[in-house]
Amino acid sequence: MGLTKDAVFFDALSEHAQKSVAASKLLLDILDRPEEAPAIAKRIKDIEHEGDRITHRCLAALHKTWITPLDREEIHSLITRLDDVLDCIEAASERIVLFEIQSVMPEARPLAEAVVAACDTMSAATSSLRDVKDGARLLELCVEINRHENAADAHYRVALAALFKQGSDPLLVLKWRDIYDQLENATDRCEDVANIIEGVVLEHA
Repeated sequence: MGLTKDAVFFDALSEHAQKSVAASKLLLDILDRPEEAPAIAKRIKDIEHEGDRITHRCLAALHKTWITPLDREEIHSLITRLDDVLDCIEAASERIVLFEIQSVMPEARPLAEAVVAACDTMSAATSSLRDVKDGARLLELCVEINRHENAADAHYRVALAALFKQGSDPLLVLKWRDIYDQLENATDRCEDVANIIEGVVLEHA
């Protein structure tokens, strides 16, 4: 066993969060150009694989390190929840392809935009973990992530209401509800990351 520099962990968390930002923006591209969904979803899948590699690298370093910059459980929880965010985004894109979505529900975009906003802020927060003593800034970012998650919840409810209102095609309702669930789950996982970071800040206050 040997010591691993703190940068290994902070780099892994930051890089993983950036993957979610990239994937969430590609998901918006799918909604704008559903005819290109298979090709764009493939790019998201590639990003998801990159995220998996970052996760494995981080966990491997965690097992080899005597002293870590944050609590071991905190690092493990953070990288795992970050991986969950990316998995949800990839799952949404996969379903759009699998369900052969040709026409996008207008209510899908505000929900997807909330995912992008949450991922953007989550990325800023994970990058700021290097300076955990700047607790005020980190807590502000955590509150902002929570706001984006609340916005996503509201968009989710609106989207479901619109879906059920026009629900003449039960199969279409099932397809879009599944897609909406994945998008909303992504913001829930972003909120999980925010809650862990908030705990880290309070512990180091």
